[in-house]
This record gives sequence, C-alpha cells and structure tokens, in this order.
Amino acid sequence: MNYAEESLKKHYEWNGKIEVVCRAPLNTRDDLSLAYTPGVAQPCLEIQNDVNKSYELTRRNNLVAVVTDGTAVLGLGDIGPEAGMPVMEGKCALFKSFGDVDAFPLCIRSKDVDEIVNTVRLLAGSFGGINLEDISAPRCFEIERRLKECCDIPIFHDDQHGTAVVTLAAMINALKLTGKKLDEIRVVTSGAGAAGIAIIRLLISVGLKDVVLCDRTGAIYEGREGLNAEKFEMAKITNRHMIKGTLEEVLVGADVFI
Repeated sequence: MNYAEESLKKHYEWNGKIEVVCRAPLNTRDDLSLAYTPGVAQPCLEIQNDVNKSYELTRRNNLVAVVTDGTAVLGLGDIGPEAGMPVMEGKCALFKSFGDVDAFPLCIRSKDVDEIVNTVRLLAGSFGGINLEDISAPRCFEIERRLKECCDIPIFHDDQHGTAVVTLAAMINALKLTGKKLDEIRVVTSGAGAAGIAIIRLLISVGLKDVVLCDRTGAIYEGREGLNAEKFEMAKITNRHMIKGTLEEVLVGADVFI
C-alpha cells in the first residue's frame, strides 16, 4: 500500500479525524433547561466557590490540549501550525481510541516562546492536562519548563517523554534478552534534540552510566565549542571518557545504538 496516497485520500473523505459529541440528552425542554440555562447556573456557582469542582462538573477532568506551533512536525520540519493539524488530530484520535481521553488540537500561530507560554497559560483552565507536540528544540525545553512553573495542571512534551518511555521499555527488554546490565553497557545516540536528550536523561536516571550523545558535528563533550544551553548541560553528565570524533568513529565498541 502507498500510505502517502491512501492517507491523503482518506483525509479528504474523513474531513477531520475527530469531532465533538454531546454527552447530555437534549430532546425535551427540560433537557435544555438542565444542560443550559437556567439550570446550568447552579454548577457555575459551585465552581465559583471551589474551582476544583470544575473537574467534577465539566469535562475538564478528561480533556487534554494537544499544542503545537508547527515548527518540528514529524520529519517535515517547520511547516506551520495549520499544516501540523493532521498530526495533532491524529494524536487526539490516539488519546481517545486507546485511552478514552478526550483531546483537542491547539495550533498556535506564533514561534515566540513568551506568546506560546502565555497562550497555553491563559487556556489552562479549560483542560485537565497539556500535551506539547512537534515544537522545535531548544525552544521546546524552555516552553515545557515555564509552563510547569506557571500552570496548575500536568504538562507533558510527547516528543521528549513519550519517546523516552518507549525507548526505556525497549532497553529493559533488550537487556533481559542479552543478559546484560544497564550500568555495564556503553550506549551511543544519534541526535541531540528534544527526543534524544530526554531519552538519555531518563536512561541515566535509572542507572545508565556510559553514554555518548552525538549531533551532526559528532560526539558531544565538555569544552566543545558551539553547544547550545541544553547540549552544554548534557555534556556535563555524558561522555565520561571525553570521546571525540564522528558518529561512525564513536560507535566502535558500543553495545547499544539509539
């Protein structure tokens, strides 16, 4: 099957992969008066007295915003927020189909960190959690960090932590099959963006000791020129033997390649 051609055809047919479905019956006058005015005023007053009631009296308890600025969509790069919408809708469909979690895409027309953070912060009261998606590095690190500081709901950057969790699961199983231990192997990774850095941080947190992180230039190590802030910090906790060279050179003798 040509997935590109078939997917495009299906997207024209679907005209969107998600929709809003009404959970309350609206068949009679009483139904309308309960779901909307005048009866709806009472749950509003309950939430006014205790904002946490919004998790019980609205769908907020099961609603996630999938947020992107369209700067790092799949392997396509910076294609814009609207062009990222098919991916965001797809992620929302996964939330609903596999987790029964309602999700809604928010594609923000800005690359400015302050604007993105403020937009999400102002909308946070409508959601139970925020899933950041396809935002380019290193901006994504700052956006996630600042949102965690200013929002009172969970903030999750899927490209970092979702990928890292899956990689950790694969690593655990691979070690079981080969009879090796995490603190005894040597790991080399290709890529030092959002996913690559998050993967290594998670693996280190569970016991990995010997790892070399590589970017387009080659091995990352303390003292290498041209490192951005995130790579600078990673150089402090990786490549303990100060190995230098290209990815091909660094791979010699490695147990695991990510």
